[in-house]
Amino acid sequence: MKVAVCVKQIPDPASDYSLDPATHNLVRPAEQVLDDTDRYGVEMALQIAEQHEGSVTLVSMGPSGNLQGIRQALAMGADKAVLVDDEELKGSDSLTTAKVLAAAIAREEYDLVIAGTESTDGYSGIVPQQVAALLGIPSLTYATQVDTDGSSVSIRRQTAAGYDEVSASTPVLVSVTAGVVEPRYPTFKGIMQAKQKPVDTVTAGDLGVEASPGQAIRSVQPAPAREAGEKVVDEGEAHLQVVAALEQAKVV
Repeated sequence: MKVAVCVKQIPDPASDYSLDPATHNLVRPAEQVLDDTDRYGVEMALQIAEQHEGSVTLVSMGPSGNLQGIRQALAMGADKAVLVDDEELKGSDSLTTAKVLAAAIAREEYDLVIAGTESTDGYSGIVPQQVAALLGIPSLTYATQVDTDGSSVSIRRQTAAGYDEVSASTPVLVSVTAGVVEPRYPTFKGIMQAKQKPVDTVTAGDLGVEASPGQAIRSVQPAPAREAGEKVVDEGEAHLQVVAALEQAKVV
């Protein structure tokens, strides 16, 4: 079973970040890490590939940098990676991103596409569904459990009331939630092997996709500082002040 996994390299969340003063876009350093949410998708893909004698291909869009994030996923056990690195794609919106990823996936043989629900530096939450629509395959979203017999995929879709059981025939795209599986840690052997695994770097032009970012950030304002709350001293009628505050906030 051939599995493609959408992954993303992002600046280390533990490090300081900066914005380009001209475009207000996030400045992406050479050293980027694998988005933590994508580790769950990679692990899910690896488990499925191991069960069905398959392979795992990483598909990513963004600046190559030193490939630290891609190598992290390869060290976990993925077989190869396709990275779309194109200066013209800076500032791309979700639809352009989906077009690029879909075009990169379409070049590969695949039975299953796995993605995280959303990236931690974008939070649009719609790219996986857009990729599925562009590929013309079903989209199974918010999966907290994934099972497959090789020809069909069944998931438990997280809902506010519990979960739905949903299934579709392959090829299909599945977006997984954090916690769907426990990601493995790369072994020393895996880290060394990752350096030798192929990473195919292409541009939007190579994929036949027009590089049209489609969005512009006009200004950025710092978040207002949090103001101190009101301290209520209870002398027997503090509950009345609490109720009044809730009514003013239109909570009750």
